[in-house]
Amino acid sequence: MHPLLNIAVQAARRAGEVIARSIPRLEGIEIATKSRHDYVSEVDRAAEAEIIAIIRRHYPEHAILAEESGASGDHEVQWIIDPLDGTTNFLHGFPVYAVSIAAQVRGRLEVATVFDPMRLELFTATRGAGAQLENHKIRVSRRRELDGALLATGFPFRANAHLDAYLGMLRAVMPQVAGVRRPGAAALDLAYLASGRVDGFWEMGLQPWDTAAGALLVLEAGGLISALDGGPYQHGGDVLAGTPRVHAALQALFAPHLPAARTPAASTGVEVAAGAMAGTVAGAPAETA
Repeated sequence: MHPLLNIAVQAARRAGEVIARSIPRLEGIEIATKSRHDYVSEVDRAAEAEIIAIIRRHYPEHAILAEESGASGDHEVQWIIDPLDGTTNFLHGFPVYAVSIAAQVRGRLEVATVFDPMRLELFTATRGAGAQLENHKIRVSRRRELDGALLATGFPFRANAHLDAYLGMLRAVMPQVAGVRRPGAAALDLAYLASGRVDGFWEMGLQPWDTAAGALLVLEAGGLISALDGGPYQHGGDVLAGTPRVHAALQALFAPHLPAARTPAASTGVEVAAGAMAGTVAGAPAETA
């Protein structure tokens, strides 16, 4: 196992333990509101603290970008952390949430892990070495068209200005596919895409920690990820992912709705180095028969 991935896995499992231990006392958990419909709990903060402590123990010099504590450090290796993706689900006892941890080296995603503490499923990826679920290799589905496809999405709850455009996309796609699901945790949506459980995904207004680990999972499993208009994915903003042919079909279907919907990548200083993520998208493995 890649040494960075080994630490990511340790940290993700530890954070998962913190989350699981908190479930019996959900009603007493301290909650704060970051913005409308965007919450943080003491569990988010405790899980993040455990992740950072494990990373710092092994790599004290590395930089970190974490959802709750922000950016720290200046190093060619940066960890991108969402300690509890799906906080709203967690606070309601809805069992769809995950720990998401990625590490990038000189702006290029290197390792990723998404851990589901409810199902005890560990998704991992290392650049150039593929993606795994519990150490078994995974690939995106063989879906070649929208007919019969199952998609995942997320509502633009932080950017209501884009709601009409998003609903236009939803109206356009629903008659074309077998179904659309909105589980509420982008990291798991992307992990499920990488493992063939869904065939495509789109969402708007995301942050780097929402998608960094999932993006590498998708790419290493043979899928594509980009901005909604097909431009380079840059750790946030609007995201479109899928099997190669589903991605292309969705990009074409959504094109009429883009002028009002296009959102820039999150302004966090985290971007994919030229030719790293964008190059991987363009040169992703061809879909097999």
